Amino acid sequence: MTTAQPASAPSRSALWVVFSIVFVDLVGFGLIIPIQAFYTQSFGARPAVITLLGASYSLMQFLFMPFWGRLSDRIGRRPVVLSSVALSALGFLLFALGTELWMLFAARMLAGFGNANIGAAQAVIADSTAPQDRAKGMGLIGMAFGLGFVIGPAVGGTLAQWGLAVPAFAAAGLCALNLVSAYFLLPETRKPDGSGAPAQDRKQIRAAVLAQPGVRQLLSLSLVMTTGFALMEQIVALFIEHFWVPEALVAATEAEGHRRAARLTTIAMLTVGVSMAVVQGGFTGKLAHRFGEKSLVRAGALVILVGLIAVPLVGEYGSFPLFVATCAWLAVGQGLITPSMTGMLSRFVGPDQQGAALGLGQSMSSLARVIGPACAGSLLEVHTRAPYWTGAALVVVGLFVMRGLPECRRLPQSMTLPAKSALTAIAGNGCA
Repeated sequence: MTTAQPASAPSRSALWVVFSIVFVDLVGFGLIIPIQAFYTQSFGARPAVITLLGASYSLMQFLFMPFWGRLSDRIGRRPVVLSSVALSALGFLLFALGTELWMLFAARMLAGFGNANIGAAQAVIADSTAPQDRAKGMGLIGMAFGLGFVIGPAVGGTLAQWGLAVPAFAAAGLCALNLVSAYFLLPETRKPDGSGAPAQDRKQIRAAVLAQPGVRQLLSLSLVMTTGFALMEQIVALFIEHFWVPEALVAATEAEGHRRAARLTTIAMLTVGVSMAVVQGGFTGKLAHRFGEKSLVRAGALVILVGLIAVPLVGEYGSFPLFVATCAWLAVGQGLITPSMTGMLSRFVGPDQQGAALGLGQSMSSLARVIGPACAGSLLEVHTRAPYWTGAALVVVGLFVMRGLPECRRLPQSMTLPAKSALTAIAGNGCA
């Protein structure tokens, strides 16, 4: 089987280049978070359609993350990242220029196709870190996500005061800047042999990934847990508008109502971003070394469970500061879960399977962000509690899924797939 050969000495500077690329990408994405719901409302969309727009973005990520991940294993990480950033820039630009609802959907789907590159970005991290430092390395991506959510919504909420399309134009410009900087600064961490793997070999690699003990269980856990969290994510702005924007203000001037809701959404998302950045960037790696990744996943799930139950009650109580505090609580839980599950997944497979495995993992997360938003708007139309308590029920399911999930030691990277399979059959992959 023909596979790409690893770079002889992946530069640790690649970690920080990937951090900056993901950070700028997420700033661009975060720019439109405060306005996406209200921008779509201006085209006459109701809540169920608004959340479907978010689902369309994630649908493309679900469909194409494995593609980008496998492609990065074949031709290298660098060309995949560069191509996908260019597509993201085009998607944001088309979103800003949209004049019909279908154009917004097309633009978000194009951006989702481009931003399906996270598996390749994670593979750069995996190429450049030792197995015992993998969770810490993945935490860098999590920190980039968090900081992107800090700066992006803050700037987007400010720019929205000059027009709901302005943040989308700014996002397109940032992605273009990201493309230029990545072209000059991103090193290749995996040298391809130029021939690429045939389709049958790619299927064998995927089958080998799925055959590793714990992989299927981790993928199922990621699907369930992320669906529960995604039910909340896409309706935050509409939830805030419902409870903290007076109907009289919206009736008097819809634009001012949207601007107020965008400002409050910005505050909530800033809090989420800061919390996730602090947890993932400063604590996840240390906690994983001390307690193990499995323990962090369990703890994060319990934190999210409490938060999802509390959010609608806080809304009905009417305290926006308490709502913001609850958002921070939820962000802490997600900050513990995401890099821990990713680190576990990367340690179950060999170096020639990193892109495929991490692409599958992100694909499950994207599928969850299709299912969650697709249902969230309709659930919100039924009752404000419905999306959150449905998410809480899914987290309980996730806690059952992770029962018996092994805490595995990484098999030697130099071991071939047949030898690894044989050792797995004899020794159970070193899992406890």
